Amino acid sequence: MGRKIHLLDKQLQLEQPTGGFQTSIDAVLLAAACPVKAGQSVLDLGCGVGAAGLCVAKRVPDIVLTGVELLEREASLARDNAKTNGFAANIMCTDIRDYEGERVDHVICNPPYLEDGAHLKSPDSAKASAMGHDETMLEDWIAAAHRNVKSKGSFTMIHRADMLDKILIALGKKFGATEIIPLWPKEGREAKRIIIRTYKDRKSPLKLHAGLLLHKENGDYTAPAEEILRQIRPLY
Repeated sequence: MGRKIHLLDKQLQLEQPTGGFQTSIDAVLLAAACPVKAGQSVLDLGCGVGAAGLCVAKRVPDIVLTGVELLEREASLARDNAKTNGFAANIMCTDIRDYEGERVDHVICNPPYLEDGAHLKSPDSAKASAMGHDETMLEDWIAAAHRNVKSKGSFTMIHRADMLDKILIALGKKFGATEIIPLWPKEGREAKRIIIRTYKDRKSPLKLHAGLLLHKENGDYTAPAEEILRQIRPLY
């Protein structure tokens, strides 16, 4: 039995498991950074219950959405969530390391944030997998994106800020024209999350954006964050 949540100012309704990984604003911010246009295709690697991909579909009409998810419970919920919200989406239950489909215009992913062995493993197998306690490595996600995206297509990922050096090393020469978007929790605080947007077969210099300030001092969302989280505005 799952529980229902709402995103995008209740314009998107999702069901997610009561146990396991829980959807956060990371999915909405990731979706907002995807540079997709109407008529293009998007692949959500490790899509979970479909939050990020469906947020993209809500913002941009007439996209072709595919999701790949390792866990059958989450994949089934992603299919149901797409139907509930009136979207057509092809959700497959498979390992991202094995998946190779028709190449798409854009790939997005919200991969596990924790390196196996660095933290206590959750007794919930789904949550443990989602948090990184499996054999999937950062390089696997980047390799999956590279083989499934078209030349000049984009790959957008949200991750921990302290993983930036490892991410850039893993990207290597596979991608270029890389953009880094810091997500600042409050003014004067260090960024805990970053969004990396990069392009296959492009070689432009790296760009560091000013980033997005998420919260005011009183904890409320800032106006720019509200526009993304509630009004479905794109991020850069």
